[in-house]
Order: sequence, then C-alpha cells, then structure tokens
Amino acid sequence: MSYQLIGNPMSSSQVGVILPTYGEAENIAKLIDDIENLKINASILVIDDSSPDGTADIVKQKQSQYSNVMLHVRPKKTGLGTAITDGFKIFLSAEKTPRYVFTMDADYSHNPQDIPQLLATMTECDCAIVIGSRYVKGGKISGWPFSRKIISKTANFIARASLGLKLKDCTSGFRCYSTEFLKEAIGNLHSHTYEIQIETVRQASLRHFNMKETPILFVNRKRGKSKLSWYEVKSYLSYTIKAVWRS
Repeated sequence: MSYQLIGNPMSSSQVGVILPTYGEAENIAKLIDDIENLKINASILVIDDSSPDGTADIVKQKQSQYSNVMLHVRPKKTGLGTAITDGFKIFLSAEKTPRYVFTMDADYSHNPQDIPQLLATMTECDCAIVIGSRYVKGGKISGWPFSRKIISKTANFIARASLGLKLKDCTSGFRCYSTEFLKEAIGNLHSHTYEIQIETVRQASLRHFNMKETPILFVNRKRGKSKLSWYEVKSYLSYTIKAVWRS
C-alpha cells in the first residue's frame, strides 16, 4: 500500500517521530518546534485524521520552516492503532529507514523533552521497545482524576496477568521502537484503537525481544478534550481476551 505524503521525502534521519492528530490545532505547531529544538536528527511524521480545526493546515505552514516535517492526511478518524501502524509502514518503506521510531501524543500529555531520555535508554540497552513509564520508580501522573487512575491501573493489571508481561506500564503510548523489531512485527499489527500498545509489547514478548521502561511525568491534557471513549475501552478488553485464547 502506498501513502500520499505532503512534504519532502524522508532524509537519512536516525529517528522518526509519529504524531497521530485529531483536533490538535492548539498544540501541533509548538510541539513540532519543541521536537526540532532537541537537535536529534529526526523526521517528524504527522498522521492527521482530517481534523476539522485545521490541524493539517498548521502542519503545512510548519513545513515551510522545517524540511523534515511530513504530513499524511487520512479521510476520516479511523483510530489510534491504525494511525500508528500507518506511521510504522511509512517509515519502514523509506529508502533510508530510521533506526528508531517514536510514538507520542500530540496534546502535551507526553513531554517532548523526555525524547532524549528514551533514546538514550534505547541505545544503552539495545531493546525492541523503550516505554516512557508512569509506574516505574520516578514515574508520575499529574492531573488525572481518581477514576481514570483506576481504569489505567486495571488495564495494566489485566495485561500483565493475562499475557505474562513483567512491564509495569503496558499501556503508555510514549515509546521508542527499534525498526529491527518493527520489520518483524508489522505484519502482525492489526489494532484499531488503544490496544495497539498491548499488541506491540505482546509481539515483542513472543519474539523474545528485550523491553525496558524509563520514568516519565504524564500530564493530563490541558487543551482540548480527552479522546478516550468506551469504544476504546471495549476494544482493549476484547483484544486482551482474544490474545489470551491465542496464547
């Protein structure tokens, strides 16, 4: 499958950053600036689901400032899992594939200043996945109501218990992936929504790849609305149950 990209073809960047967006017009320009200021030789790929607030237009404006920003606009909102998988496929199809690929939220719940920390951990441990973890020592959550913390803790408990994972934060979306792992796993990634986080760590575990966690501060989004819905919760539970039966 070919993807229509707006912007210059990918250069020989060591790092790729996937930013799935829907309704992030208030955040995306500053986020791109912050990632650029890290000076980490990265290509930035925005996957926008035809945001009605003009997110894609803002990305196009930033492309006049930065030659390493790419945009793929999808016709409708089709889920975080498919956005991330599309991003993986785009980077893997590049003439010069980056060595590492990051995923993160575009609403500043993930701090771009933590990218070098995850990258350093990845290069030190030679892992398939490094997870920006809220639940290892030093990790924190700011601004979540008690009910949301319970949902997150429960989701992580279910994943660890049912799939035999030793990770403390299986559901964090702030991650660094090795493209070596992605090349092996991409054909087995079929998630539509948030269960992509479990699907990727499960594939790494099945293939005996190493995974590591590094602490981050997760800050509840201050702008816009939360995107977590009951549909995403049901999809997560459905995937986990099916994965247990396949194990």
